[in-house]
Amino acid sequence: MIKIVIAEDQQMLLGALGSLLNLEEDMEVVGKASNGEDAIRLVKEKEPNICLMDIEMPGKSGLEAAEVLKNSNCKVMILTTFARAGYFQRAIKAGVKGYLLKDSPSDDLASAIRQIMEGKRIYAPELMDDVLSEKNPLTGREKEVLELIAEGKNTSEIADELRIKAGTVRNYISVILDKLEVKNRIEAIKQSKERGWFK
Repeated sequence: MIKIVIAEDQQMLLGALGSLLNLEEDMEVVGKASNGEDAIRLVKEKEPNICLMDIEMPGKSGLEAAEVLKNSNCKVMILTTFARAGYFQRAIKAGVKGYLLKDSPSDDLASAIRQIMEGKRIYAPELMDDVLSEKNPLTGREKEVLELIAEGKNTSEIADELRIKAGTVRNYISVILDKLEVKNRIEAIKQSKERGWFK
């Protein structure tokens, strides 16, 4: 019997997923959580084979919970609406064994769980396309500037650290915003994190 914990903050979906998987003869849902913290606790208590995890949940996100569970015996599988390359890359780093989108056919879910139990990794094909096609348009120096902005440094601190003039830093920032097609530094940081472009 494949024991499963489900973590999903939308109660109706949580109930539906539980009912759907319990219909499978070889699966049993042993716990349901509505946030990342509860998911971690349930995995420790119930020792399931699989933890099916949403990404955006209150408290700890599914990715943060996956990072905590990386070295446990439980295989983590992400089920989300978000086909974002950055989320996907972070999930891979966290050792996630599967990443499916919520609009996949329901039969795919049970099939993916069985394949993951056999040691395979199952990732939504559209994510693979995104990861391969989405290249960072920034140069090495522009990436450095953006990473220093993300660390909370201001223009003059960045200029000091990179040994360039403040005006040059401002030029870099303007080019970064243009290339990423965003209005401000915060949006530039957010987009780069979502696309997995930060180290």
